[in-house]
Amino acid sequence: MAKGEGCEQYSNASLLTNKPVSTDGIKHASKHENRNRLSVCNKLCYAFGGAPYQVTGCALGFFLQIYLLDVAQLDPFYASIILFGGRAWDAVTDPTVGFLVSRTPWTRFGRMLPWVLFSTPLAVLSYFLIWYVPPFENGKVIWYLFFYCLFQTLQTCFHVPYSALTMFISSEQKERDSATAYRMTVEVLGTVLGTAIQGQIVGMANAPCVPGPGDVLANLSNSSTGFNDSVISLEHTKAAYMIASGVICLIYILCAIVLLCGVREQKDSCRLRSEPMSFFQGIKLVMGHGPYAKLVMVFLFTSLGFMLLEGNFALFCSYTLGFRNDFQNILLVIMLSATLAIPFWQWFLTRFGKKTAVCAGSLSVVPFLILVVCLKSSLIVSYIVSFAAGVGVAAAFLLPWSMLPDVVDDFQVQNPHSTGHEALFYSFYVFFTKFASGISLGISTLSLDFAGYISRGCSQPAEVDLTLKVLVSAAPIALIMIGLIILYFYPIDEERRQGNRKLLQELRESEADSETESAELANIV
Repeated sequence: MAKGEGCEQYSNASLLTNKPVSTDGIKHASKHENRNRLSVCNKLCYAFGGAPYQVTGCALGFFLQIYLLDVAQLDPFYASIILFGGRAWDAVTDPTVGFLVSRTPWTRFGRMLPWVLFSTPLAVLSYFLIWYVPPFENGKVIWYLFFYCLFQTLQTCFHVPYSALTMFISSEQKERDSATAYRMTVEVLGTVLGTAIQGQIVGMANAPCVPGPGDVLANLSNSSTGFNDSVISLEHTKAAYMIASGVICLIYILCAIVLLCGVREQKDSCRLRSEPMSFFQGIKLVMGHGPYAKLVMVFLFTSLGFMLLEGNFALFCSYTLGFRNDFQNILLVIMLSATLAIPFWQWFLTRFGKKTAVCAGSLSVVPFLILVVCLKSSLIVSYIVSFAAGVGVAAAFLLPWSMLPDVVDDFQVQNPHSTGHEALFYSFYVFFTKFASGISLGISTLSLDFAGYISRGCSQPAEVDLTLKVLVSAAPIALIMIGLIILYFYPIDEERRQGNRKLLQELRESEADSETESAELANIV
């Protein structure tokens, strides 16, 4: 089937007419090539735009659940409503914003960058208020649900246009891949920053735990459990969360400024945009493209696995492993390892292909997910396992966004007269992963509730320990395996990807020549 699809796409080459090469044509091609070449400064400025999403997303992913349970002191049932509601709402806003972005007219600043400019101030304010504990009890759930949903909406108004901007910084596939590697490196650094800032500031002011009946005797013989420490109060912990959120808000603003000042959108003037379509027509358009649907399903399952791990790892380290005062350092090791592994995966995908890289990257994390629950609790072993697991996390960050432009290119080759839909592909891609992650987080928090989770408890029942082991090991492994089975049927291999690149390059050159001839004819007339 993949070969048949490839033959159909290559038949489009017959639409391109061969023209004699002239001196003007060579100059025009050279100018076109230079226009699409990005400097290191351009790539870095573009890459900085990805940090806000990862810094805030990492802080929310790792710490919001434990914050709602142990600091805001919400019932696990209500915490699950907030987590699921926020993620589900976030998922719905992605295709909506993508639809609106696709209908946005061109301005002198571009089509994507104005969305970044206007969403940033309100996004920063709403993020800060998520980490504020209001002075009332009855409306707490509404408070957190409202500001969480508001932030996710504004963050989407930033991230969907920013993601689609990949297609507009250059028309050269090689330049886009290089810029994506820069972006992924900065995004993983963003997760390190999010983990370090939130973890280290909050870690110095851990919320005091409440001893249960079985903990009292243990406290008499072991004073290291932390619940006998009266120096740090719950108010100190609340203040620490607000300080951490304030620092992250400043990083968000600085990165947005760098992006806006250092990146320019390239208007693809040679190609006319298609007529605007309705929301449901957009769904039918993107999901009707087979390679895109398969890619979405692959990363739907693999990202679900990593999100389950991310959302429950802090609780797993605190209660199952017993490292209540060290979990933030373990998370930091994972993110640092992921940052160091990004260049390796960039080299790997260029050497062996993106499809092979996805398979190798996803499988690399599986042994360590098994080890972390099977080995006896040891802080040194946990650090080693976490460092090794970070290599697989790096692949999860880099490869989805590296493969998505290939699918968009494939669509353009097969549908040469349907253009201007890049934002739809990016927004629906994020929609499915976020909606599924909302379900997973809601289910995981409800599972802890059913298992008998004790808010701010110094220890948890055995059922909670078992539930956490399933949520950070067995469930992620099963989801990753399902994703890899779907990946086997993904049709865009290296040969097809390179063929698409050549066809699109020829198409752009042909259209550029036509535009030049039209301009010359107009001058003669």
